[in-house]
Amino acid sequence: MEQKKVQETGKKLTLKEKISYGFGDFGNGFMFDLGQAYLSKFFTDVCGIPAAAAKNIFVYTKIFDAFMDPIAGSTVDAKKPGKHGKFRPVMMVSSIILAILTIVTFLMPGTTVTSKLVYAYAAYMVWGLIYSFTNVPYGSLASVMTQDVDERSQMATYRQTGSLAAQLITGVAFVPILIHFSDPKIGYPVAAAIMALIGVISFYICFRNTKEHIQPKAKVQEKTTVGDYARAVFTNKPLLCLILMTLFTISAMNANNQMMIYYCQYALGNVKLQPVINSIMIGCSILGIAAIPKMVKMFGKKKTAMIGFAIGIIANGLNFILPANFYVFTILVTIGYAGLAIPNGVTWAFVSDAIDYGEWHTGKRKEGITYAAFNFSRKIAQSIAAYVTLGALQLTGYVANAHQTAKTLLGMKAVMALYPAVALAIAAVVIGLMYNLSDDKYRDIVADLQNGKFENN
Repeated sequence: MEQKKVQETGKKLTLKEKISYGFGDFGNGFMFDLGQAYLSKFFTDVCGIPAAAAKNIFVYTKIFDAFMDPIAGSTVDAKKPGKHGKFRPVMMVSSIILAILTIVTFLMPGTTVTSKLVYAYAAYMVWGLIYSFTNVPYGSLASVMTQDVDERSQMATYRQTGSLAAQLITGVAFVPILIHFSDPKIGYPVAAAIMALIGVISFYICFRNTKEHIQPKAKVQEKTTVGDYARAVFTNKPLLCLILMTLFTISAMNANNQMMIYYCQYALGNVKLQPVINSIMIGCSILGIAAIPKMVKMFGKKKTAMIGFAIGIIANGLNFILPANFYVFTILVTIGYAGLAIPNGVTWAFVSDAIDYGEWHTGKRKEGITYAAFNFSRKIAQSIAAYVTLGALQLTGYVANAHQTAKTLLGMKAVMALYPAVALAIAAVVIGLMYNLSDDKYRDIVADLQNGKFENN
Protein backbone atom coordinates (compact mmCIF):
# COMPACT_ATOMS: atom_id res chain seq x y z
CA MET A 1 0.00 0.00 0.00
CA GLU A 2 2.84 2.39 0.80
CA GLN A 3 4.30 1.79 -2.65
CA LYS A 4 1.00 2.72 -4.25
CA LYS A 5 0.77 5.81 -2.12
CA VAL A 6 4.01 7.15 -3.57
CA GLN A 7 2.37 7.11 -6.98
CA GLU A 8 -0.15 9.74 -5.95
CA THR A 9 0.84 13.17 -7.15
CA GLY A 10 -0.23 16.72 -6.70
CA LYS A 11 1.19 19.33 -4.40
CA LYS A 12 0.93 18.54 -0.71
CA LEU A 13 -1.50 20.90 0.94
CA THR A 14 -0.54 23.13 3.81
CA LEU A 15 -2.55 23.13 7.01
CA LYS A 16 -3.66 26.67 6.15
CA GLU A 17 -5.15 25.49 2.85
CA LYS A 18 -7.02 22.62 4.49
CA ILE A 19 -8.48 24.81 7.21
CA SER A 20 -9.35 27.55 4.70
CA TYR A 21 -11.15 25.00 2.56
CA GLY A 22 -13.25 24.11 5.60
CA PHE A 23 -14.14 27.78 5.97
CA GLY A 24 -16.08 27.49 2.72
CA ASP A 25 -18.64 25.15 4.27
CA PHE A 26 -18.51 27.20 7.45
CA GLY A 27 -19.65 30.19 5.41
CA ASN A 28 -22.09 28.05 3.48
CA GLY A 29 -23.76 26.95 6.71
CA PHE A 30 -24.41 30.50 7.86
CA MET A 31 -26.75 30.93 4.92
CA PHE A 32 -27.91 27.42 4.03
CA ASP A 33 -28.67 26.23 7.58
CA LEU A 34 -30.97 29.17 8.28
CA GLY A 35 -33.35 28.05 5.57
CA GLN A 36 -33.32 24.46 6.78
CA ALA A 37 -33.76 25.16 10.49
CA TYR A 38 -35.75 28.40 10.81
CA LEU A 39 -37.51 29.34 7.59
CA SER A 40 -40.36 26.85 8.08
CA LYS A 41 -40.97 28.26 11.58
CA PHE A 42 -40.93 31.77 10.11
CA PHE A 43 -43.48 30.79 7.48
CA THR A 44 -45.88 28.95 9.80
CA ASP A 45 -45.69 30.88 13.07
CA VAL A 46 -44.81 34.44 11.96
CA CYS A 47 -46.28 34.75 8.48
CA GLY A 48 -49.33 32.62 9.21
CA ILE A 49 -48.86 30.30 6.24
CA PRO A 50 -50.57 26.93 6.88
CA ALA A 51 -48.23 23.96 7.39
CA ALA A 52 -49.53 22.24 4.25
CA ALA A 53 -48.77 25.30 2.10
CA ALA A 54 -45.39 25.84 3.78
CA LYS A 55 -44.52 22.20 3.10
CA ASN A 56 -45.18 22.73 -0.62
CA ILE A 57 -42.92 25.79 -0.68
CA PHE A 58 -39.96 23.67 0.41
CA VAL A 59 -40.86 20.63 -1.68
CA TYR A 60 -41.33 22.44 -4.99
CA THR A 61 -38.56 25.01 -4.62
CA LYS A 62 -36.05 22.31 -3.69
CA ILE A 63 -37.02 20.29 -6.74
CA PHE A 64 -36.52 23.44 -8.81
CA ASP A 65 -33.16 23.99 -7.10
CA ALA A 66 -32.12 20.43 -7.88
CA PHE A 67 -32.56 21.01 -11.60
CA MET A 68 -30.53 24.21 -11.37
CA ASP A 69 -27.44 22.28 -10.19
CA PRO A 70 -26.73 20.64 -13.59
CA ILE A 71 -26.99 24.08 -15.20
CA ALA A 72 -24.53 25.49 -12.68
CA GLY A 73 -22.25 22.47 -13.13
CA SER A 74 -22.14 22.66 -16.92
CA THR A 75 -21.59 26.43 -16.78
CA VAL A 76 -18.64 26.03 -14.41
CA ASP A 77 -17.19 23.14 -16.44
CA ALA A 78 -17.22 25.30 -19.58
CA LYS A 79 -15.36 28.11 -17.82
CA LYS A 80 -11.65 28.44 -18.59
CA PRO A 81 -9.31 28.81 -15.60
CA GLY A 82 -8.23 32.40 -14.98
CA LYS A 83 -5.87 34.14 -12.61
CA HIS A 84 -7.72 32.79 -9.57
CA GLY A 85 -8.53 29.40 -11.04
CA LYS A 86 -11.73 27.95 -12.43
CA PHE A 87 -13.98 27.47 -9.41
CA ARG A 88 -13.00 30.00 -6.77
CA PRO A 89 -14.09 33.24 -8.54
CA VAL A 90 -17.58 31.90 -9.28
CA MET A 91 -17.92 30.70 -5.69
CA MET A 92 -16.88 34.07 -4.24
CA VAL A 93 -19.11 36.30 -6.36
CA SER A 94 -22.13 34.03 -5.94
CA SER A 95 -21.69 33.91 -2.15
CA ILE A 96 -22.10 37.70 -1.92
CA ILE A 97 -25.37 37.58 -3.87
CA LEU A 98 -26.47 34.60 -1.78
CA ALA A 99 -25.95 36.57 1.43
CA ILE A 100 -28.28 39.30 0.23
CA LEU A 101 -30.91 36.78 -0.83
CA THR A 102 -30.67 35.00 2.54
CA ILE A 103 -31.96 38.18 4.18
CA VAL A 104 -34.63 38.58 1.50
CA THR A 105 -36.10 35.14 2.27
CA PHE A 106 -36.79 36.26 5.86
CA LEU A 107 -38.79 39.31 4.75
CA MET A 108 -42.51 39.09 4.11
CA PRO A 109 -44.11 42.13 2.43
CA GLY A 110 -47.32 40.29 1.54
CA THR A 111 -50.57 40.77 3.49
CA THR A 112 -52.76 37.94 2.19
CA VAL A 113 -51.89 34.25 2.23
CA THR A 114 -51.74 34.24 -1.57
CA SER A 115 -49.37 37.22 -1.77
CA LYS A 116 -47.20 35.70 0.97
CA LEU A 117 -46.98 32.43 -0.92
CA VAL A 118 -46.03 34.17 -4.17
CA TYR A 119 -43.27 36.09 -2.41
CA ALA A 120 -42.02 33.03 -0.51
CA TYR A 121 -41.84 30.90 -3.66
CA ALA A 122 -40.10 33.59 -5.70
CA ALA A 123 -37.57 34.54 -3.03
CA TYR A 124 -36.62 30.97 -2.14
CA MET A 125 -36.38 29.83 -5.77
CA VAL A 126 -33.99 32.66 -6.66
CA TRP A 127 -32.05 31.92 -3.47
CA GLY A 128 -31.75 28.29 -4.56
CA LEU A 129 -30.49 29.23 -8.00
CA ILE A 130 -27.68 31.36 -6.58
CA TYR A 131 -26.93 28.71 -3.98
CA SER A 132 -26.23 26.28 -6.83
CA PHE A 133 -23.69 28.69 -8.32
CA THR A 134 -22.06 29.01 -4.89
CA ASN A 135 -22.02 25.41 -3.73
CA VAL A 136 -21.23 23.58 -6.99
CA PRO A 137 -17.89 25.36 -7.59
CA TYR A 138 -17.04 25.08 -3.88
CA GLY A 139 -17.74 21.35 -3.86
CA SER A 140 -15.79 20.84 -7.09
CA LEU A 141 -12.79 22.71 -5.67
CA ALA A 142 -11.65 19.78 -3.52
CA SER A 143 -11.08 17.55 -6.55
CA VAL A 144 -8.49 19.98 -7.99
CA MET A 145 -6.68 20.67 -4.73
CA THR A 146 -5.30 17.16 -4.09
CA GLN A 147 -5.62 13.50 -5.12
CA ASP A 148 -4.00 12.10 -1.98
CA VAL A 149 -6.39 9.75 -0.14
CA ASP A 150 -5.31 10.83 3.34
CA GLU A 151 -5.40 14.53 2.48
CA ARG A 152 -8.88 14.15 1.03
CA SER A 153 -10.09 12.50 4.22
CA GLN A 154 -8.56 15.41 6.17
CA MET A 155 -10.24 17.94 3.88
CA ALA A 156 -13.54 16.10 4.29
CA THR A 157 -13.07 16.40 8.04
CA TYR A 158 -12.34 20.13 7.86
CA ARG A 159 -15.33 20.64 5.59
CA GLN A 160 -17.68 18.73 7.88
CA THR A 161 -16.19 20.54 10.87
CA GLY A 162 -16.91 23.85 9.17
CA SER A 163 -20.46 22.78 8.40
CA LEU A 164 -21.14 21.60 11.95
CA ALA A 165 -19.47 24.68 13.45
CA ALA A 166 -21.85 26.85 11.42
CA GLN A 167 -24.78 24.74 12.60
CA LEU A 168 -23.53 25.13 16.15
CA ILE A 169 -23.23 28.91 16.01
CA THR A 170 -26.48 29.48 14.12
CA GLY A 171 -28.22 26.93 16.34
CA VAL A 172 -27.04 28.67 19.51
CA ALA A 173 -27.10 32.33 18.45
CA PHE A 174 -30.10 32.65 16.13
CA VAL A 175 -32.88 32.25 18.71
CA PRO A 176 -31.31 34.64 21.30
CA ILE A 177 -30.94 37.30 18.59
CA LEU A 178 -34.49 36.63 17.43
CA ILE A 179 -36.13 36.93 20.86
CA HIS A 180 -34.13 40.10 21.59
CA PHE A 181 -36.65 41.85 19.32
CA SER A 182 -40.27 42.06 20.37
CA ASP A 183 -41.37 41.85 16.73
CA PRO A 184 -40.20 38.60 15.07
CA LYS A 185 -40.68 40.23 11.65
CA ILE A 186 -37.68 42.37 12.59
CA GLY A 187 -35.80 39.73 14.59
CA TYR A 188 -35.67 37.15 11.80
CA PRO A 189 -34.12 39.37 9.08
CA VAL A 190 -31.69 40.99 11.55
CA ALA A 191 -30.47 37.58 12.71
CA ALA A 192 -30.24 36.43 9.09
CA ALA A 193 -28.22 39.53 8.15
CA ILE A 194 -25.67 38.90 10.90
CA MET A 195 -25.27 35.27 9.87
CA ALA A 196 -25.03 36.12 6.16
CA LEU A 197 -22.23 38.63 6.79
CA ILE A 198 -20.22 36.00 8.65
CA GLY A 199 -20.89 33.65 5.73
CA VAL A 200 -19.41 36.01 3.14
CA ILE A 201 -16.32 36.65 5.25
CA SER A 202 -15.80 32.90 5.60
CA PHE A 203 -16.10 32.34 1.85
CA TYR A 204 -13.49 35.05 1.31
CA ILE A 205 -11.09 33.20 3.62
CA CYS A 206 -11.62 30.08 1.52
CA PHE A 207 -11.19 31.99 -1.74
CA ARG A 208 -8.08 33.81 -0.57
CA ASN A 209 -6.14 30.88 0.86
CA THR A 210 -6.86 27.90 -1.41
CA LYS A 211 -5.33 26.98 -4.76
CA GLU A 212 -6.34 24.73 -7.65
CA HIS A 213 -3.27 22.51 -7.94
CA ILE A 214 -4.45 19.56 -10.06
CA GLN A 215 -4.35 19.83 -13.83
CA PRO A 216 -6.58 17.08 -15.28
CA LYS A 217 -5.11 14.72 -17.86
CA ALA A 218 -8.43 14.11 -19.56
CA LYS A 219 -9.85 16.50 -22.11
CA VAL A 220 -12.13 19.17 -20.66
CA GLN A 221 -14.88 19.98 -23.14
CA GLU A 222 -16.00 23.57 -23.40
CA LYS A 223 -19.64 22.67 -24.02
CA THR A 224 -21.62 20.13 -22.08
CA THR A 225 -24.50 18.34 -23.75
CA VAL A 226 -27.31 16.37 -22.16
CA GLY A 227 -25.52 13.23 -23.36
CA ASP A 228 -22.32 14.30 -21.58
CA TYR A 229 -24.27 14.81 -18.39
CA ALA A 230 -25.99 11.44 -18.68
CA ARG A 231 -22.70 9.63 -19.33
CA ALA A 232 -20.94 11.43 -16.50
CA VAL A 233 -23.66 10.40 -14.07
CA PHE A 234 -25.18 7.09 -15.12
CA THR A 235 -21.92 5.34 -15.99
CA ASN A 236 -20.35 6.38 -12.67
CA LYS A 237 -21.38 3.61 -10.26
CA PRO A 238 -19.71 5.10 -7.17
CA LEU A 239 -21.51 8.39 -7.82
CA LEU A 240 -24.88 6.68 -8.19
CA CYS A 241 -24.37 4.97 -4.82
CA LEU A 242 -23.54 8.30 -3.18
CA ILE A 243 -26.61 9.91 -4.73
CA LEU A 244 -28.87 7.18 -3.37
CA MET A 245 -27.21 7.24 0.06
CA THR A 246 -27.47 11.02 0.28
CA LEU A 247 -31.23 11.01 -0.25
CA PHE A 248 -31.52 9.32 3.14
CA THR A 249 -28.63 10.81 5.16
CA ILE A 250 -29.31 14.44 4.27
CA SER A 251 -33.07 14.12 4.62
CA ALA A 252 -32.51 12.63 8.10
CA MET A 253 -30.19 15.47 9.12
CA ASN A 254 -32.45 18.21 7.74
CA ALA A 255 -35.59 16.71 9.27
CA ASN A 256 -33.82 16.79 12.63
CA ASN A 257 -32.72 20.40 12.19
CA GLN A 258 -36.07 21.59 10.89
CA MET A 259 -38.15 19.97 13.62
CA MET A 260 -35.85 20.87 16.52
CA ILE A 261 -37.25 24.33 17.18
CA TYR A 262 -40.82 22.99 17.11
CA TYR A 263 -39.92 20.06 19.40
CA CYS A 264 -38.24 22.27 21.99
CA GLN A 265 -41.09 24.76 22.09
CA TYR A 266 -43.97 22.31 22.19
CA ALA A 267 -42.71 18.89 23.37
CA LEU A 268 -40.07 20.09 25.85
CA GLY A 269 -42.01 23.21 26.75
CA ASN A 270 -39.41 25.93 26.18
CA VAL A 271 -38.06 27.25 22.89
CA LYS A 272 -34.97 28.52 24.78
CA LEU A 273 -33.88 24.87 25.14
CA GLN A 274 -33.19 24.78 21.40
CA PRO A 275 -29.81 26.58 21.56
CA VAL A 276 -28.88 24.52 24.63
CA ILE A 277 -29.56 21.18 22.91
CA ASN A 278 -27.97 22.36 19.66
CA SER A 279 -24.80 23.41 21.48
CA ILE A 280 -24.49 19.95 23.06
CA MET A 281 -25.58 17.97 20.01
CA ILE A 282 -23.51 19.75 17.39
CA GLY A 283 -20.56 20.43 19.71
CA CYS A 284 -20.17 16.71 20.42
CA SER A 285 -20.57 15.96 16.70
CA ILE A 286 -17.61 18.22 15.93
CA LEU A 287 -15.51 16.23 18.39
CA GLY A 288 -16.73 13.01 16.77
CA ILE A 289 -15.74 13.92 13.23
CA ALA A 290 -12.25 14.87 14.40
CA ALA A 291 -11.67 11.12 14.54
CA ILE A 292 -12.51 10.63 10.82
CA PRO A 293 -8.91 10.81 9.46
CA LYS A 294 -7.68 8.22 11.98
CA MET A 295 -10.71 6.02 11.38
CA VAL A 296 -10.17 6.19 7.61
CA LYS A 297 -6.52 5.18 8.06
CA MET A 298 -7.55 2.23 10.24
CA PHE A 299 -10.71 1.04 8.49
CA GLY A 300 -10.97 2.83 5.14
CA LYS A 301 -13.71 5.25 4.13
CA LYS A 302 -16.46 2.67 3.62
CA LYS A 303 -16.14 0.97 7.01
CA THR A 304 -15.82 4.34 8.72
CA ALA A 305 -19.15 5.37 7.19
CA MET A 306 -20.74 2.07 8.28
CA ILE A 307 -19.63 2.61 11.89
CA GLY A 308 -21.31 6.02 11.86
CA PHE A 309 -24.51 4.54 10.43
CA ALA A 310 -24.64 1.89 13.18
CA ILE A 311 -24.26 4.50 15.92
CA GLY A 312 -26.97 6.71 14.41
CA ILE A 313 -29.46 3.88 13.90
CA ILE A 314 -29.19 2.59 17.48
CA ALA A 315 -29.30 6.00 19.17
CA ASN A 316 -32.24 7.31 17.15
CA GLY A 317 -34.15 4.07 17.53
CA LEU A 318 -33.80 4.20 21.31
CA ASN A 319 -34.76 7.87 21.34
CA PHE A 320 -38.09 7.07 19.73
CA ILE A 321 -38.85 4.09 21.98
CA LEU A 322 -37.87 5.53 25.37
CA PRO A 323 -40.12 7.99 27.24
CA ALA A 324 -39.48 11.60 26.30
CA ASN A 325 -37.69 13.88 28.76
CA PHE A 326 -35.03 16.53 28.35
CA TYR A 327 -32.05 14.46 29.53
CA VAL A 328 -32.78 11.21 27.66
CA PHE A 329 -33.69 13.10 24.51
CA THR A 330 -30.59 15.30 24.61
CA ILE A 331 -28.17 12.41 25.21
CA LEU A 332 -29.61 10.19 22.48
CA VAL A 333 -30.14 12.94 19.89
CA THR A 334 -26.50 13.96 20.46
CA ILE A 335 -25.18 10.43 19.96
CA GLY A 336 -27.38 9.97 16.91
CA TYR A 337 -26.29 13.25 15.34
CA ALA A 338 -22.62 12.49 16.00
CA GLY A 339 -23.09 9.12 14.31
CA LEU A 340 -24.71 10.79 11.29
CA ALA A 341 -21.89 13.34 11.10
CA ILE A 342 -19.33 10.60 10.40
CA PRO A 343 -20.74 9.30 7.07
CA ASN A 344 -21.70 12.84 6.10
CA GLY A 345 -18.08 13.88 6.65
CA VAL A 346 -16.64 10.92 4.72
CA THR A 347 -19.06 11.66 1.87
CA TRP A 348 -17.02 14.66 0.74
CA ALA A 349 -13.99 12.43 0.20
CA PHE A 350 -16.23 9.91 -1.59
CA VAL A 351 -17.41 12.61 -4.00
CA SER A 352 -13.90 13.74 -4.93
CA ASP A 353 -13.00 10.08 -5.55
CA ALA A 354 -16.07 9.71 -7.77
CA ILE A 355 -14.96 12.72 -9.85
CA ASP A 356 -11.58 11.08 -10.51
CA TYR A 357 -13.28 7.75 -11.20
CA GLY A 358 -15.46 9.47 -13.80
CA GLU A 359 -12.39 10.94 -15.52
CA TRP A 360 -10.68 7.54 -15.55
CA HIS A 361 -13.82 5.74 -16.73
CA THR A 362 -14.91 8.13 -19.52
CA GLY A 363 -11.72 9.97 -20.44
CA LYS A 364 -13.45 13.28 -19.78
CA ARG A 365 -12.96 15.53 -16.75
CA LYS A 366 -16.32 16.84 -15.49
CA GLU A 367 -15.93 18.17 -11.96
CA GLY A 368 -18.83 20.58 -12.16
CA ILE A 369 -21.56 18.32 -13.51
CA THR A 370 -20.39 15.37 -11.40
CA TYR A 371 -20.63 17.40 -8.23
CA ALA A 372 -23.87 18.95 -9.49
CA ALA A 373 -25.37 15.48 -9.88
CA PHE A 374 -24.41 14.69 -6.30
CA ASN A 375 -25.75 18.04 -5.13
CA PHE A 376 -28.98 17.28 -7.02
CA SER A 377 -29.53 14.43 -4.57
CA ARG A 378 -28.93 16.77 -1.61
CA LYS A 379 -31.61 19.14 -2.90
CA ILE A 380 -34.08 16.29 -3.38
CA ALA A 381 -33.19 15.11 0.15
CA GLN A 382 -33.98 18.58 1.48
CA SER A 383 -37.32 18.40 -0.30
CA ILE A 384 -37.99 15.01 1.32
CA ALA A 385 -37.07 16.43 4.74
CA ALA A 386 -39.53 19.29 4.32
CA TYR A 387 -42.22 16.88 3.20
CA VAL A 388 -41.59 14.65 6.22
CA THR A 389 -41.35 17.50 8.75
CA LEU A 390 -44.17 19.78 7.69
CA GLY A 391 -46.22 16.85 6.41
CA ALA A 392 -46.12 15.33 9.90
CA LEU A 393 -47.29 18.63 11.39
CA GLN A 394 -50.10 18.82 8.86
CA LEU A 395 -51.26 15.21 9.38
CA THR A 396 -51.18 15.38 13.18
CA GLY A 397 -53.18 18.62 13.45
CA TYR A 398 -50.48 21.14 14.34
CA VAL A 399 -51.75 24.60 15.32
CA ALA A 400 -49.16 27.38 15.49
CA ASN A 401 -48.59 29.04 18.88
CA ALA A 402 -51.06 26.75 20.67
CA HIS A 403 -51.07 23.75 22.99
CA GLN A 404 -50.40 20.64 20.88
CA THR A 405 -52.22 17.32 21.13
CA ALA A 406 -50.50 14.05 22.09
CA LYS A 407 -50.83 12.97 18.47
CA THR A 408 -48.97 16.06 17.25
CA LEU A 409 -46.22 15.61 19.84
CA LEU A 410 -45.79 11.96 18.79
CA GLY A 411 -45.51 13.08 15.18
CA MET A 412 -42.76 15.53 16.13
CA LYS A 413 -40.87 12.79 17.98
CA ALA A 414 -41.22 10.44 15.01
CA VAL A 415 -39.62 13.04 12.74
CA MET A 416 -36.82 13.68 15.26
CA ALA A 417 -35.97 10.02 15.95
CA LEU A 418 -37.85 7.32 14.03
CA TYR A 419 -37.35 8.76 10.56
CA PRO A 420 -33.56 9.24 11.00
CA ALA A 421 -33.21 5.66 12.30
CA VAL A 422 -35.03 4.21 9.27
CA ALA A 423 -33.29 6.52 6.78
CA LEU A 424 -29.81 5.70 8.09
CA ALA A 425 -30.57 1.98 7.97
CA ILE A 426 -31.43 2.26 4.27
CA ALA A 427 -28.31 4.35 3.61
CA ALA A 428 -26.18 1.73 5.36
CA VAL A 429 -27.58 -0.99 3.09
CA VAL A 430 -26.79 1.11 0.00
CA ILE A 431 -23.16 1.74 0.95
CA GLY A 432 -22.58 -1.69 2.46
CA LEU A 433 -23.85 -3.66 -0.54
CA MET A 434 -23.38 -1.40 -3.56
CA TYR A 435 -20.35 0.88 -3.10
CA ASN A 436 -17.23 -0.87 -4.40
CA LEU A 437 -14.61 1.86 -4.96
CA SER A 438 -12.09 0.89 -2.29
CA ASP A 439 -9.18 3.12 -1.27
CA ASP A 440 -6.70 0.72 -2.89
CA LYS A 441 -8.63 0.72 -6.17
CA TYR A 442 -8.78 4.50 -6.06
CA ARG A 443 -4.99 4.70 -5.66
CA ASP A 444 -4.60 2.55 -8.77
CA ILE A 445 -6.96 4.89 -10.65
CA VAL A 446 -4.91 7.94 -9.61
CA ALA A 447 -1.73 6.22 -10.82
CA ASP A 448 -3.39 5.57 -14.20
CA LEU A 449 -4.55 9.18 -14.47
CA GLN A 450 -1.09 10.55 -13.75
CA ASN A 451 0.25 8.33 -16.53
CA GLY A 452 -2.44 9.45 -18.96
CA LYS A 453 -4.17 6.06 -18.89
CA PHE A 454 -7.92 5.59 -18.85
CA GLU A 455 -10.13 2.54 -18.42
CA ASN A 456 -11.00 2.18 -22.09
CA ASN A 457 -7.58 2.73 -23.63
